[in-house]
Amino acid sequence: MVAYSFQPRFAPLIREGVKRQTVRGYRDRHARPGEYLQLFTGLRTASATKIVEDPVCTEVLPVRIGFASGRIARIEVAGMPVLSLDGFAAADGFESLDDMTAFWLERHGAKDFEGVVIEWAMPRWRGGRPG
Repeated sequence: MVAYSFQPRFAPLIREGVKRQTVRGYRDRHARPGEYLQLFTGLRTASATKIVEDPVCTEVLPVRIGFASGRIARIEVAGMPVLSLDGFAAADGFESLDDMTAFWLERHGAKDFEGVVIEWAMPRWRGGRPG
């Protein structure tokens, strides 16, 4: 099981099922499809809070985010261009592409990014894992 930490602004969107993906940089071990995820705010702090019961990873795909003129100009998932950048931003919990761009500029600067997009689904049983 792999844990991911989110800013508090994303927690309500995750609980409501609006945000069901996250973009992350490459690391040694990401979740794999079929595995449970643990989603937290404040991970590795005394105030760590689990956002929802463990969802199931459905996809882990390579993602590239490209910048031009100081804003996100293109996104590719698994080598295919995303046709609706605003739609991708909304699926990732942002109000708009401008909101996503501001977030990325603050954290990463206006440099192209390569990593993965991790998608999940909530189990049908909401009270925790069966058994």
